[in-house]
Amino acid sequence: MVVSVCVAGATGWAGRAVAEAVLAAEDLRLRSAVSRSAAGQDLGQAWTGQPVGVPVFGRVGEEALAGVDVLVEFTSHRAARANTLTALERGVAVVIGSSGLTAEDFTAIETAARAAGVGVVAAGNFSLTAAMALASATLAARYLPSWEIIDYAAAAKPDAPSGTAREMAERLAAVATPRVEVPVERTSGQTEARGGTIAGTQIHSVRLPSFVVSTEIVFAGPDERLTIRHDAGATPAPYVAGALLAIRAVTSHSGLVRGLDTLLLHPTSGTSEK
Repeated sequence: MVVSVCVAGATGWAGRAVAEAVLAAEDLRLRSAVSRSAAGQDLGQAWTGQPVGVPVFGRVGEEALAGVDVLVEFTSHRAARANTLTALERGVAVVIGSSGLTAEDFTAIETAARAAGVGVVAAGNFSLTAAMALASATLAARYLPSWEIIDYAAAAKPDAPSGTAREMAERLAAVATPRVEVPVERTSGQTEARGGTIAGTQIHSVRLPSFVVSTEIVFAGPDERLTIRHDAGATPAPYVAGALLAIRAVTSHSGLVRGLDTLLLHPTSGTSEK
């Protein structure tokens, strides 16, 4: 079975790399793309000037989703929720790579996916090594009482924390609540220096030149520490394999799967029986 795909954000940094990989895959078909800056063009013209037979639309709607099995969402946190819900209303499965979505957003997406009977795979980071870091952190949280997250990204990144850091905090909340000796609100001096609280975890977002996305979680127990850190390089290459894995898997699921590590460890989790 060939899976027809629409990539939203296909002229962006990560979206283009994923779209190129879909175009090259024998079992996937790049049916359409979404990009406001390239709307009305052939996607290949927007990339290199050479047509590839893929129309580009300005928004995720009926035209872009016609004949599509999977929408790949790599736009921004401002558009991701609406694009996902639009696809689900039309019975199209979704792979979400955009960061910045909140727990409330994912609750709405889960409800819509269940109602539509189709799948959604969402990951703050589609890197296989990032998935392994998250799986390791989930294991450590069962046994180590305290942790905090440091989120590093480029100076121009508009959202904080990163999707990787937010996803890690929300996933760990299902395992345990970190111990905090002095409640943040009772901190003397500048309370903001303790970072933001996401799902019970303190996250400290650093935005400086030379970083792409790095996520570090520090676990601590009496007289010992464990640090788990994932660093991404300057190219989108690490995200392609995980995104393709999710595209191929999502049509066999119903409802929301959070995290690439969940898909790797439990490939049939949420599998549709239809």
